[in-house]
Amino acid sequence: MAAIYLVRHAQASFGATDYDKLSKLGEQQAKRLSEVLGPLKPDLVLSGSMRRHAQTAELAGFSAEVDKGFDEFDHEQLIVAHKPAYRRRAVMLADLSRGGSPRRAFQEMFTAATQRWIDGGDGYTETFEAFCERSDAAVRRTAERLGKGQTAVVFTSGGPIAVVASRLLSGGDGLWAKLNPVTINTAITKVVSGRSGLTLVSYNEHGHLDGTELLSYR
Repeated sequence: MAAIYLVRHAQASFGATDYDKLSKLGEQQAKRLSEVLGPLKPDLVLSGSMRRHAQTAELAGFSAEVDKGFDEFDHEQLIVAHKPAYRRRAVMLADLSRGGSPRRAFQEMFTAATQRWIDGGDGYTETFEAFCERSDAAVRRTAERLGKGQTAVVFTSGGPIAVVASRLLSGGDGLWAKLNPVTINTAITKVVSGRSGLTLVSYNEHGHLDGTELLSYR
Protein backbone atom coordinates (compact mmCIF):
# COMPACT_ATOMS: atom_id res chain seq x y z
CA MET A 1 0.00 0.00 0.00
CA ALA A 2 0.95 3.62 -0.49
CA ALA A 3 0.43 6.20 2.26
CA ILE A 4 -0.59 9.84 2.12
CA TYR A 5 -0.04 12.06 5.16
CA LEU A 6 -2.25 15.15 5.05
CA VAL A 7 -0.79 17.82 7.31
CA ARG A 8 -2.75 20.87 8.34
CA HIS A 9 -0.68 24.05 8.20
CA ALA A 10 0.69 25.60 11.37
CA GLN A 11 -1.18 28.48 13.00
CA ALA A 12 -1.73 31.42 10.66
CA SER A 13 -2.06 35.03 11.80
CA PHE A 14 -5.67 35.02 12.97
CA GLY A 15 -6.99 38.55 13.47
CA ALA A 16 -4.12 40.20 11.61
CA THR A 17 -4.48 42.21 8.42
CA ASP A 18 -2.47 39.55 6.58
CA TYR A 19 -3.89 36.22 7.72
CA ASP A 20 -1.92 34.09 5.26
CA LYS A 21 1.36 33.89 7.11
CA LEU A 22 2.41 31.91 10.14
CA SER A 23 2.19 33.40 13.61
CA LYS A 24 5.11 33.06 16.02
CA LEU A 25 3.34 30.08 17.55
CA GLY A 26 2.82 28.68 14.06
CA GLU A 27 6.53 28.86 13.35
CA GLN A 28 7.24 26.83 16.49
CA GLN A 29 4.59 24.28 15.53
CA ALA A 30 6.03 23.86 12.04
CA LYS A 31 9.54 23.30 13.38
CA ARG A 32 8.14 20.66 15.73
CA LEU A 33 6.77 18.82 12.69
CA SER A 34 10.28 18.11 11.44
CA GLU A 35 10.77 15.70 14.36
CA VAL A 36 7.71 13.70 13.28
CA LEU A 37 7.91 13.85 9.50
CA GLY A 38 11.68 13.72 9.05
CA PRO A 39 11.98 9.92 9.48
CA LEU A 40 9.32 9.32 6.80
CA LYS A 41 11.60 10.25 3.89
CA PRO A 42 8.59 10.78 1.56
CA ASP A 43 8.73 10.03 -2.16
CA LEU A 44 6.45 12.99 -2.92
CA VAL A 45 5.89 16.27 -1.08
CA LEU A 46 3.01 18.54 -2.07
CA SER A 47 1.35 21.64 -0.73
CA GLY A 48 -1.49 23.97 -1.56
CA SER A 49 -0.55 27.36 -3.00
CA MET A 50 -1.14 29.42 0.15
CA ARG A 51 1.80 31.03 1.91
CA ARG A 52 0.95 29.30 5.19
CA HIS A 53 1.22 25.94 3.43
CA ALA A 54 4.65 26.76 1.97
CA GLN A 55 5.97 28.20 5.23
CA THR A 56 4.87 25.14 7.18
CA ALA A 57 6.57 22.82 4.70
CA GLU A 58 9.77 24.86 4.68
CA LEU A 59 10.08 25.12 8.45
CA ALA A 60 9.38 21.39 8.73
CA GLY A 61 12.34 20.80 6.41
CA PHE A 62 10.66 20.07 3.08
CA SER A 63 10.55 21.54 -0.41
CA ALA A 64 7.02 21.06 -1.73
CA GLU A 65 5.54 20.92 -5.21
CA VAL A 66 2.38 23.04 -5.44
CA ASP A 67 -1.01 21.51 -6.19
CA LYS A 68 -3.77 24.14 -5.95
CA GLY A 69 -6.31 21.38 -5.47
CA PHE A 70 -5.23 21.39 -1.81
CA ASP A 71 -6.02 25.08 -1.30
CA GLU A 72 -8.43 26.11 1.44
CA PHE A 73 -11.79 27.70 0.64
CA ASP A 74 -12.00 31.50 0.70
CA HIS A 75 -13.09 32.15 4.29
CA GLU A 76 -13.22 35.91 3.77
CA GLN A 77 -15.69 35.49 0.92
CA LEU A 78 -17.89 33.31 3.14
CA ILE A 79 -17.96 36.03 5.78
CA VAL A 80 -18.80 38.85 3.35
CA ALA A 81 -21.52 36.80 1.63
CA HIS A 82 -23.09 36.21 5.04
CA LYS A 83 -22.55 39.75 6.39
CA PRO A 84 -21.85 42.25 3.57
CA ALA A 85 -21.01 45.00 6.07
CA TYR A 86 -18.05 42.90 7.21
CA ARG A 87 -16.32 43.76 3.96
CA ARG A 88 -14.94 46.53 6.14
CA ARG A 89 -12.75 44.79 8.69
CA ALA A 90 -13.20 47.59 11.24
CA VAL A 91 -16.97 47.08 11.19
CA MET A 92 -16.57 43.35 11.79
CA LEU A 93 -14.13 43.80 14.67
CA ALA A 94 -16.32 46.42 16.34
CA ASP A 95 -19.42 44.26 15.97
CA LEU A 96 -17.77 41.09 17.30
CA SER A 97 -16.31 42.95 20.28
CA ARG A 98 -19.67 44.03 21.66
CA GLY A 99 -20.43 40.75 23.40
CA GLY A 100 -17.24 40.62 25.45
CA SER A 101 -15.78 37.53 23.75
CA PRO A 102 -14.67 38.38 20.18
CA ARG A 103 -13.31 34.89 19.47
CA ARG A 104 -16.53 33.18 20.53
CA ALA A 105 -18.60 35.73 18.59
CA PHE A 106 -16.43 35.17 15.52
CA GLN A 107 -16.81 31.40 15.74
CA GLU A 108 -20.60 31.65 16.02
CA MET A 109 -20.74 34.04 13.07
CA PHE A 110 -18.36 31.93 10.99
CA THR A 111 -20.32 28.74 11.71
CA ALA A 112 -23.45 30.44 10.37
CA ALA A 113 -21.54 31.80 7.36
CA THR A 114 -20.18 28.34 6.57
CA GLN A 115 -23.60 26.73 6.85
CA ARG A 116 -24.99 29.28 4.39
CA TRP A 117 -22.28 28.20 1.94
CA ILE A 118 -23.01 24.50 2.50
CA ASP A 119 -26.73 25.15 1.97
CA GLY A 120 -26.08 26.63 -1.48
CA GLY A 121 -26.38 30.36 -0.84
CA ASP A 122 -25.20 32.82 -3.47
CA GLY A 123 -22.20 35.15 -3.60
CA TYR A 124 -19.38 32.61 -3.94
CA THR A 125 -16.87 32.02 -6.71
CA GLU A 126 -16.60 28.37 -5.59
CA THR A 127 -19.58 26.42 -4.34
CA PHE A 128 -19.26 24.01 -1.44
CA GLU A 129 -19.87 21.11 -3.81
CA ALA A 130 -17.12 22.33 -6.15
CA PHE A 131 -14.74 22.72 -3.21
CA CYS A 132 -15.40 19.16 -2.10
CA GLU A 133 -14.91 17.80 -5.61
CA ARG A 134 -11.64 19.73 -5.96
CA SER A 135 -10.29 18.47 -2.64
CA ASP A 136 -11.32 14.89 -3.34
CA ALA A 137 -9.76 14.99 -6.80
CA ALA A 138 -6.49 16.32 -5.36
CA VAL A 139 -6.00 13.44 -2.92
CA ARG A 140 -6.94 10.87 -5.57
CA ARG A 141 -4.55 12.50 -8.03
CA THR A 142 -1.83 12.21 -5.39
CA ALA A 143 -2.57 8.54 -4.83
CA GLU A 144 -2.26 7.85 -8.56
CA ARG A 145 1.30 9.21 -8.49
CA LEU A 146 2.44 6.77 -5.82
CA GLY A 147 3.74 3.27 -6.35
CA LYS A 148 3.37 0.39 -3.93
CA GLY A 149 4.98 1.21 -0.58
CA GLN A 150 5.62 4.84 -1.47
CA THR A 151 4.71 7.81 0.72
CA ALA A 152 3.46 11.34 0.13
CA VAL A 153 3.29 14.24 2.57
CA VAL A 154 0.82 17.01 1.74
CA PHE A 155 0.76 20.39 3.49
CA THR A 156 -2.77 21.73 3.22
CA SER A 157 -5.63 23.16 5.30
CA GLY A 158 -8.36 21.90 7.57
CA GLY A 159 -11.11 22.22 4.96
CA PRO A 160 -9.63 19.84 2.35
CA ILE A 161 -8.57 17.39 5.06
CA ALA A 162 -12.11 17.33 6.47
CA VAL A 163 -13.47 16.71 2.96
CA VAL A 164 -11.22 13.69 2.50
CA ALA A 165 -12.05 12.28 5.92
CA SER A 166 -15.81 12.84 5.71
CA ARG A 167 -16.05 11.34 2.21
CA LEU A 168 -13.99 8.27 3.07
CA LEU A 169 -16.22 7.74 6.11
CA SER A 170 -19.34 8.33 3.98
CA GLY A 171 -20.38 11.03 6.42
CA GLY A 172 -21.55 13.68 3.98
CA ASP A 173 -21.81 17.43 4.51
CA GLY A 174 -22.90 17.09 8.12
CA LEU A 175 -19.74 15.25 9.11
CA TRP A 176 -17.57 17.78 7.25
CA ALA A 177 -19.17 20.61 9.24
CA LYS A 178 -18.27 18.81 12.47
CA LEU A 179 -14.73 17.81 11.52
CA ASN A 180 -13.56 21.06 9.95
CA PRO A 181 -13.68 23.27 13.10
CA VAL A 182 -11.76 20.77 15.24
CA THR A 183 -8.80 20.21 12.93
CA ILE A 184 -5.68 21.06 14.92
CA ASN A 185 -2.77 23.06 13.50
CA THR A 186 -0.05 20.66 12.23
CA ALA A 187 -2.24 17.62 12.99
CA ILE A 188 -1.64 14.68 10.66
CA THR A 189 -4.28 12.62 8.87
CA LYS A 190 -3.22 9.35 7.26
CA VAL A 191 -4.82 7.83 4.17
CA VAL A 192 -3.64 4.60 2.57
CA SER A 193 -4.11 3.62 -1.06
CA GLY A 194 -4.45 0.02 -2.14
CA ARG A 195 -6.43 -2.33 -4.35
CA SER A 196 -9.69 -1.38 -2.62
CA GLY A 197 -9.05 2.33 -3.14
CA LEU A 198 -8.46 4.93 -0.44
CA THR A 199 -8.92 4.20 3.25
CA LEU A 200 -8.77 6.62 6.18
CA VAL A 201 -6.41 5.20 8.81
CA SER A 202 -6.21 8.10 11.26
CA TYR A 203 -7.57 11.63 11.55
CA ASN A 204 -6.21 14.74 13.29
CA GLU A 205 -3.34 12.94 15.05
CA HIS A 206 -1.39 15.48 17.12
CA GLY A 207 0.68 13.52 19.61
CA HIS A 208 3.68 15.70 18.77
CA LEU A 209 1.88 18.59 20.48
CA ASP A 210 0.87 16.73 23.64
CA GLY A 211 2.51 18.05 26.79
CA THR A 212 3.42 21.33 25.08
CA GLU A 213 1.85 24.78 24.82
CA LEU A 214 1.78 24.54 21.03
CA LEU A 215 -1.73 23.17 20.49
CA SER A 216 -4.15 25.46 18.62
CA TYR A 217 -7.24 25.12 16.46
CA ARG A 218 -7.16 28.49 14.68
